[in-house]
Amino acid sequence: MRIGQSLSILLVLFLVSAGLVWAVEPVQPPVVDAAQDMFYQTPGTIAGPAAAESPRSYSNIPFVNNRLVVWFVTQQHTYFGGFVLALPIFSLLLEFLGVMRKEEMARQQYDGLAHDILRVGLLSLSITAVLGSVMLALFIALYPGFMNYMGSTFKSLMPLYAGVFVTEALLLALYYYTWDRLREGSSKWMHMTIGVLVNATGVILLVSANAWASFMMAPSGVDTEGHFLGNVWHLLHSPLWNPLNAHRFLADIMSGGSVVVAYAAYRFFMAKTEEDRAYYDWVGYVFMVVMVCALLPMPIAGYWLMRAVFEFRQEMGITMMGGMLSWLFVLQAITVGVLFLGINYYIWQSLARLQGGERFHPYFKAIVFALMACFMVWFTPHTLATSASEMKAMGGAQHPVIGQFGVMSAKNGAINIMICLTALSFILYRRANKVATVSWASWGNILLGLLFVSGIGTIVGIAIYGFYIPANVRVSLSGPQGATTATVVIGGLLLNYFLLRNSKVIGPIRWGHITPRGMVALLVVAAAFSWVMGLMGYIRSAGRLEWHVNELLQDESPWAFTPTIGFAAKMVTINMLAFWSAVFFVFWLSQWDHRVSEQRTAQSVRSNPVVQALSREESA
Repeated sequence: MRIGQSLSILLVLFLVSAGLVWAVEPVQPPVVDAAQDMFYQTPGTIAGPAAAESPRSYSNIPFVNNRLVVWFVTQQHTYFGGFVLALPIFSLLLEFLGVMRKEEMARQQYDGLAHDILRVGLLSLSITAVLGSVMLALFIALYPGFMNYMGSTFKSLMPLYAGVFVTEALLLALYYYTWDRLREGSSKWMHMTIGVLVNATGVILLVSANAWASFMMAPSGVDTEGHFLGNVWHLLHSPLWNPLNAHRFLADIMSGGSVVVAYAAYRFFMAKTEEDRAYYDWVGYVFMVVMVCALLPMPIAGYWLMRAVFEFRQEMGITMMGGMLSWLFVLQAITVGVLFLGINYYIWQSLARLQGGERFHPYFKAIVFALMACFMVWFTPHTLATSASEMKAMGGAQHPVIGQFGVMSAKNGAINIMICLTALSFILYRRANKVATVSWASWGNILLGLLFVSGIGTIVGIAIYGFYIPANVRVSLSGPQGATTATVVIGGLLLNYFLLRNSKVIGPIRWGHITPRGMVALLVVAAAFSWVMGLMGYIRSAGRLEWHVNELLQDESPWAFTPTIGFAAKMVTINMLAFWSAVFFVFWLSQWDHRVSEQRTAQSVRSNPVVQALSREESA
């Protein structure tokens, strides 16, 4: 069955399942009365049921843990949803880069990669629709009281969400199937306009879905009893909506990039020819750059989200970062450190494809050692899990020496230095096979070095200063640290770009000559990010503790408990493995569909009477 036909069927399934939500019999709202928004403190008119009016009913199926089933399906839907959001963005970006290339070979290379990625995105949209249908059906069947309240509160937004999803699917299909028809001249710009519309609807779909998640954590647009007050903007614009949108958008870009680099590494090892090996080496490099661009601002987006959590409810923030969920943040810190180390190690190993790159090996060794030092600070916990005798010997749960590295002042400094060092690694890679020939090259190199030294020194100074001021003042230091990091990264990249203009090239880039260790690093980075994405999704959800909707709708089911760290880690790992298995199946299926289409086209050409007549004449 062709992709377009399967997409149509799956869209019908999605709309039918979405209709189940609208079919839920809403609790009738009380007599119209005035009330006050619990967050914005603005007056409004009651236009929805109270949370207490939704029955606390749960389906009990033998040997089925409702929470685990919903957890698994929701995480898979989140994984694929991010994948579907990222792939059209990648495709549009590559298509634009192809148009900007002067060489015909480079133009075709970028255009072909963009088309191949879009094929996978179209198929992934079908899987996302199925998972969304299953997820909604499970919520309705297993948590009818919760869905009754959420469906009644968000009822006015559901047609909009369904309409945006259908528009996204139609535009994505149009973007894919008009690729060959709109390939040349001004038609190419028309085709890219369709791509812009695809990505715009994808972003709207993302922020619409985030409205549910942010409302469950920090409700707004309702009064203290949960009545919807008729202001749709307040319902959408909860205290966590904007930071959650930024965080999940970057996470989705990284998620899509991680899948592509893992696929490139897999195909690199399976390649039979030097041409294929060179091609997949190039694909891995392109999407590693995309991942790094999304990773660098990720800590800032994460800080924004957690700051918003603390500003909304300090108790929730303490639970997540200083209470029962705090050790999960230690696991998250370790995984983020693995991401930075893996990316820098990959850049180091990429020097093998550049003639003259060996002269930078000592610098990369120093960068890796500095990253390890920052990594040790980054994942050091504020308090240690110790026995009674060990705690007595230390004089408390906080170690007298390394405990100082467990506070946010030290951690913010460490992560900002890691970002700067990653930018420095990329700059060294870009200079590996080139020699600057501009007249101000010497002064430019000195300025570049001073930029990084002074920037990192400023970050360290701000981190040390944070130990001597109150905590409520220390929080504001993240702004100057972030601004310093942005100045170092953006300024360093721009300065290096101008230094290398019209530079002397020592030798060409030999794609395919990267070391196998470098491609293994791609697989490690991809797996680490998928794991940390699942972990952070669990932390965000578990921060509500026993509430379906924080402080409004309590979870009274038998599964309303916080799992242990080990259990949560195992569940996140299972989700990650299931996602990767499905992703590689999608890649295989897309290649199979492409081969079938080519065979059908070839068969159609061979069966053409004109072609057959010409063949008989040539034979004669």
